[in-house]
Amino acid sequence: MGAALAAAVSTASAALAAPTAPGPVGARPVGIELSVLGTYETGVFDASAAEIVAHDPATQRLFVVNATAGTVEVLDVAEPSRPRKVGDLVTAGVRAADGSRVDVRGVANSVAVRSGTIAVAVEAADKTDDGWVVFFDRALQAVNAVRVGALPDMLTFTPDGRTLLVANEGEPNDAYTVDPEGSVSLVPVGNPLRVTQDDVRTATFHAWDEDGDRTLHPEVRVFGPDVHGDRYVSRNLEPEYVVADARSRTAYVMLQEANAVAVLDVRAGRFTDIRPLGTKDHLAVGNELDVSDRDDAVNVANWPVRGLYQPDGFDSYLWRGQTLLVTANEGDAREWSGYSEVSRFRAWTADLPAACPGSPVAAFLAADNGIDTVAQLRDNAALGRLNVTTTLGRGEDGCLEAAHAFGARSFSIWTADGEQLYDSGADFERITAATFPSYFNSNHREHSFESRSDDKGPEPEDVVVGRVDGRDYAFVGLERIGGVMVYDVTDPRAPQFVQYLDNRDFSAEPGTSAAGDLGAEGLLFVAGKDSPTGRPMLVVANEVSGTTTLFSIERTTPGKGPTR
Repeated sequence: MGAALAAAVSTASAALAAPTAPGPVGARPVGIELSVLGTYETGVFDASAAEIVAHDPATQRLFVVNATAGTVEVLDVAEPSRPRKVGDLVTAGVRAADGSRVDVRGVANSVAVRSGTIAVAVEAADKTDDGWVVFFDRALQAVNAVRVGALPDMLTFTPDGRTLLVANEGEPNDAYTVDPEGSVSLVPVGNPLRVTQDDVRTATFHAWDEDGDRTLHPEVRVFGPDVHGDRYVSRNLEPEYVVADARSRTAYVMLQEANAVAVLDVRAGRFTDIRPLGTKDHLAVGNELDVSDRDDAVNVANWPVRGLYQPDGFDSYLWRGQTLLVTANEGDAREWSGYSEVSRFRAWTADLPAACPGSPVAAFLAADNGIDTVAQLRDNAALGRLNVTTTLGRGEDGCLEAAHAFGARSFSIWTADGEQLYDSGADFERITAATFPSYFNSNHREHSFESRSDDKGPEPEDVVVGRVDGRDYAFVGLERIGGVMVYDVTDPRAPQFVQYLDNRDFSAEPGTSAAGDLGAEGLLFVAGKDSPTGRPMLVVANEVSGTTTLFSIERTTPGKGPTR
């Protein structure tokens, strides 16, 4: 970390020492500190050249998805200060167990490593067709492949190493005339060479369809065109990310657009529940947000907005014997040429002149905040520019209840049963504003001031949890302004903010090496026992800058800084 950036982080910590709202917005010298070890640069800007990353401790190699090249790059990190490329995993043309061949124009979406087996998820050239998982050995040779569902977007091994779980997102085509089912494939991987297509099981959502025997919770968002006339729920739910519990018996599957999490019985290979995540009340103290990119100011305040959590990446850890889920509440809209749920608040409320009695909007307009009418609320310096969903927020008689925005601009901790134990509230916007006041809510493709205030703010993309010296830490990557937020989550009811580190240089032109990391996408925690340094590391793949950066995680002593 450069001197200027270090000073900025130090200043931000001092400015946040006295919390102004519930939640740990005050930095304090507890436990650990991140610093840059080394960076690998693809030299490719704004083309998803570094997305998801996996690590093999036996060879000290990183495997980084390069979507623009359609491959997985292999990096030697035995010297983490000088990561170097040693090869590629090429999936095109690999023959699968069912006799098919992986599309030449197929796109690698995810990678996972376990005991010398490397698994790569590949979507078909036509993403609505079924994709593949390709298996490689440590010699970087493809040894087998199997067919999975449409758009396999993420995969992971269960902790016992016996099963590979593949989240098949099943997105529609852009015209929304074809919409495949979302599902999870379960692949036994005791010996990848011997896996046949018949070994692959598929967990579907058929039980919640029209002819199924399960009733979907009304808060699970199922919406948009029904282009097939059957299996509407199955086609609507789109698995984004999957995490298995420590016993490898239960997996949790994020349904981002639906704002819900599905529970998967790994042994039975079937879903047992779908739980809505609810909404975040941005009128509550501590849940403030900045909603306008046109007011030329940092204005983190309360508004009559409900945030749809809609996590992307998430992780789990054990606390007092129970599994907890930690989510990065990014937000995502269903937005295609054939159908879009997205509108600016100003346009969406053009025919909604009045607030519903007793609604969040009515309460806001009745308060002493200088805004007394829906018309004033529609101003571009107020909510006018905020991107909202058109599927929620109208009363039955055409009145306005509340705006529903995408994402919660935070991270949360949940029990496995869906109870929220903690949410970071307005921390991310307050901390980034104090650290980089001239680049608050900047975009990742260019340096800007509050250009993302109207649309998901810092946009937390991914989170990983790691144990360091007996304490649990959450590392949250911010996709837009960039960087990593670090929290001590040892007590999930009272997490503590530890550090915000952004390896980005706002004085350098985006697209140049000097600009640093842009667009944090995939995060990976490497435990000390698996690290080339003997100390824990954090690895961040950045899709806009095409860089993969390794961070050391050092123990800190109050008043003395990092120690080994």
